[in-house]
Amino acid sequence: MKNRIFKSILTPLPLGRGWGWVFACLLLTGCGLYNKYEQKNETPADVFGTTQDVQAAGGGTSMAEMSWREFFTDPLLQQLIEQVLANNTDVNSARLAVEMSEASLQAAKMAYLPSLYFSPQGTLSKFDKLDWSKTYNLPLQMSMDVDVFGSITNKKRAAKAVLLQAQVREEAVRANLISTVAQQYFMLQVLDRQLEILTVTDSLWNASLETEKTLWENGKIYSTAVNQMESSYLNVKTQIVDTRRNIRSVENVLSRLLANTPQHIERSKWGSSALPEHNDYPTGQRMFDTKFIQIGVPATMLENRPDIRMANHALEEAFYNTQAARAAFFPGITLTGTGGWTNSGPAGIVNPAKLMWTAVGQLTQPIFARGKLKANLKINQLTQEDLQRRYVQTVIDAGNQVNEALADCQAAREKHAYYHRQVEVLREAYNGTHELMDNGKSNYLEVLTAQETLLNAQLSEAMNMYHGAQSVIALYIALGGATK
Repeated sequence: MKNRIFKSILTPLPLGRGWGWVFACLLLTGCGLYNKYEQKNETPADVFGTTQDVQAAGGGTSMAEMSWREFFTDPLLQQLIEQVLANNTDVNSARLAVEMSEASLQAAKMAYLPSLYFSPQGTLSKFDKLDWSKTYNLPLQMSMDVDVFGSITNKKRAAKAVLLQAQVREEAVRANLISTVAQQYFMLQVLDRQLEILTVTDSLWNASLETEKTLWENGKIYSTAVNQMESSYLNVKTQIVDTRRNIRSVENVLSRLLANTPQHIERSKWGSSALPEHNDYPTGQRMFDTKFIQIGVPATMLENRPDIRMANHALEEAFYNTQAARAAFFPGITLTGTGGWTNSGPAGIVNPAKLMWTAVGQLTQPIFARGKLKANLKINQLTQEDLQRRYVQTVIDAGNQVNEALADCQAAREKHAYYHRQVEVLREAYNGTHELMDNGKSNYLEVLTAQETLLNAQLSEAMNMYHGAQSVIALYIALGGATK
């Protein structure tokens, strides 16, 4: 192919020498130096897996198409997310990276235009005993690279791919930040719920402790019963302290995300604003219903993910870098011209200055560059091959994340029913055991066991509710949500 190209360049044509360059450009275009990138990435089948949970969730509109404001309906959470997106350091850094990429793309586009320089020059010279001679030039120089072989075009397209990567990376930072803020917000709500449970328990157990002391003073029970009850009561006290400390820790995390000093985070009560659910299944515990999670076709779902779009744009950049590396093997054509005034003419020094004009065309054909051109082409080809493999792996990882999130949603939903029933049963057992003890038909150990078991079940139920919300948020992000 190269031999044909050079032959067409060097062979004079009947229509004039300039037509040879036109046909050469057409031949080069046929060689693919101006081809545009086309996505031809094969992705694995059944990328979400073949489990029954995933298959049952197919069809319909994806939750990933919802904006984060539609997905998170709590007004206080929305306000918090907006503040974080406005102030967070990582988001601002990603935004600045986009602006830098835009500047690089603008510079790549300007490469088509000629460059202009004003370079005045003055010279003083003296030979033997002759008088000093003064010469000066006031030229305006122009230089222009002719993009016959697509070098500038491919570099411009590569710069655009870099910009697209920066824009998608900003979306990814925003989505991950929204996810983190929402999870920490729900953690605060759950900790508030646990603190409420512990506070109520503290009041009830204090009453039980007073009852035990009265029974001991009347000689109906031993002092060991009072000690055991007081020990459990004090354990609740320490859990209250730990829960308050955990609340402060989560608030500090959110304050860091806000790029602010530690502060109190306003939040609503748990359950006041739930996550989305399907209209046909209004359970009241929305994070436990996987029936509203509509996955749809894997290709259409995963294309929303920022990491997959970034991987595709990285492939696009590598494609154009390879094209530019191929173009480097062909001649470079540069046009230069100078216009201005000078007092140094062909016939000697004249005053005042006269106009001068020069025009030069230069063709530079690489012959031997110590292997740099071949090495650069090989490196870009290997980079493109590596990015192709990474793209496939990114899709596989995405499908795995969706599968994991769905499994977590299903597990949290199933456990929620068990926890809910367990709390109901243990509450009945605790009330009944306490009544039996008051009537002298039960001992303190049975009451103590019922109290501790009920408390642990209530705390576990609350934490499972958080895990359910966390898994739905993870699924939302895994499907490419929160980018709008």
